[in-house]
Amino acid sequence: MTDSTVEPRTAVDFWFDPSCPWAWMSSRWVDEVSKLRDLDVTWHIMSLAVLNEHNEGLSDRHREFLPRALRYTRLVAAVAELHGAGVVKPLYDALGSRIHPGGSTDVDEVVAGALAEVGLPAELAAYADSDEFDEQMRASHFEGISRVGQDVGTPVISVNGAAFFGPVISPAPKGEQAAALWDGVVAVAAYDGFFELKRSRTREPIFD
Repeated sequence: MTDSTVEPRTAVDFWFDPSCPWAWMSSRWVDEVSKLRDLDVTWHIMSLAVLNEHNEGLSDRHREFLPRALRYTRLVAAVAELHGAGVVKPLYDALGSRIHPGGSTDVDEVVAGALAEVGLPAELAAYADSDEFDEQMRASHFEGISRVGQDVGTPVISVNGAAFFGPVISPAPKGEQAAALWDGVVAVAAYDGFFELKRSRTREPIFD
C-alpha cells in the first residue's frame, strides 16, 4: 500500500525589473531553492521607472538609468502578452545574464542577444520602444506593489499569499543555506504583524 497523500506545491509569485541587480540576486536564490523545495513560481514584470515616475528626489544617475530600464520592462510585458507567461522567465534569464554578470549597458545588444537565445523573433525588439503594452505592464507592476505597499522596490515575492519586498542578498546562497534562508523568510513573512527587518548594506551584488 502506498501513501497517496501529495503535499501541495508552494505557490510563489515573483515581481522583477530586469535592470535591478538585487532582484537578479533574489531570482538566482529562488532558482536554487526550487531545487530543494517544491515551488510553483510565476514570474511577473514590475517597473522601477513606474515606481519612480513621481519621485522628485532622484539623482541624475538614476534619472539616466530609468529610461533604459523601461525599455526592458516594455519588452518583457510585450513578450508575455504575445507569447505567453511561460516565456517570461527564460527571457528574464537571458536579459539578466547580459545586464548583470555580463555588465552590458547596450540595450539594443542585450535585447537582440536575449531574444535570439530564447528563440523569439528578432522583430520583438521594437516593443522595447513601444508603449503598446504599457497598460498591461503597469497593471502587473501595481498588482505586485499592492501586496506590500509603496515604500519598497523590486523584487516583490508572494508565498501562498504572504508578500514581502526583497530579500536584499549578496551573494545568493547555495544548497541547504539557500533553503534555510527561504524557510526563515517565509516564516517571518507569514506573520501578519511583521513589517521590517533591516541592516546597513555592506557589499554590492556578487555575481557568480
